[in-house]
Amino acid sequence: MARFHIASEDDIRGGLVTDVYFKRTLEVMKARGIDKQVRAEFFAKKLPVDYGWGVLAGVEEAARLMEGKDVDIRCMNEGEVFNPWEPVMEVSGPYSGFCLFETALLGLICQSTGVATKSARMRLSAGSRMVVSFGARRMHPAIAPMIERAAFIGGADGVSVLASAELLEVDPMGTMPHALILVMGDTVEAAKAFDEAMGPDVRRVALIDTFNDEKFEALRVAEAMGERLHAVRLDTPSSRRGDFFRIFEEVRWELDLRGFKHVKLFASGGLDEAELRRLAPVVDAFGVGTSISNAPVVDFSMDIVEMDGRPLAKRGKMSGAKDVLRCVRCSGRRVAPLGASERCACGGEMEKLITPLIEKGRIVRELPKPEAIRGSVLEKIRTLVL
Repeated sequence: MARFHIASEDDIRGGLVTDVYFKRTLEVMKARGIDKQVRAEFFAKKLPVDYGWGVLAGVEEAARLMEGKDVDIRCMNEGEVFNPWEPVMEVSGPYSGFCLFETALLGLICQSTGVATKSARMRLSAGSRMVVSFGARRMHPAIAPMIERAAFIGGADGVSVLASAELLEVDPMGTMPHALILVMGDTVEAAKAFDEAMGPDVRRVALIDTFNDEKFEALRVAEAMGERLHAVRLDTPSSRRGDFFRIFEEVRWELDLRGFKHVKLFASGGLDEAELRRLAPVVDAFGVGTSISNAPVVDFSMDIVEMDGRPLAKRGKMSGAKDVLRCVRCSGRRVAPLGASERCACGGEMEKLITPLIEKGRIVRELPKPEAIRGSVLEKIRTLVL
């Protein structure tokens, strides 16, 4: 009996995580002795809420899913910025070779892209301030590493979950929970105990909103720990919060006035893009949970655009294979028929954003490490607006 309600890797790669009508379609095709060479593309007609752009994620998992199968895949790089109506991935081959995997392929890129996009928006909102993914408790633990990987490549500086950090080859980031302070019975005693037990590589960040006023707890901890205190974290419940900005401003003032300018301020608890922008002038770091981990998915669909080499698509969809082109000079973009040789109106050359990922079941391009993808994302989003 399964202990957790999750699909195994074998289930996913074996085509068990599929909508039943794909299984029935395959049965009908086999009964009629029909199979066709099909080209299908993945794109989103619109993005969540008022997003103007997205950050593609889930490409590595999609590649691993289709590795060894009789398909070719062209795809944007993981971490590429895309716009609505732009194809981000294309799969081609005998339809029987990928019919059962549409559901899983969409699931792999829809959710991770949503998380990466939200994380990128948080990154822009925070400016130069640190952003740490704190959302593991808001998701099924089986997918925590996937979600925090997407948060990291989208722009988060770190993640809190041990398994996620191991996957990313980074150190996990975290402070202390309210539980430690409740167990110790006092904020200062908890901070001292933490200081005594942790190695020198762990920053001392005290949580100061468990029992008493944040300002006075911050001063008590700062006076007790001096230079060893790296930061104080406020996770003040919304029911007691009032004006979060003013609370931070007051804490900063009192710490500075008493010579504790080295102590940084860390905010967490129900933060979104607007709150990050508002708090950034007085806060040094953010822990963001639900807003990232529960990010709205990007609603990609997979649509057939070519059948046995002939352009063919359902109503409302443009048929034929396509390239997404970007000008190397002005960054202008357009979707064009596959193989079209075009120059931008500015005279610059157009680069192709959709390139081979899998050929006859073999992965043909490097799958970069998360740190490299994150660096690429940060470069691409720096000129974008929310």
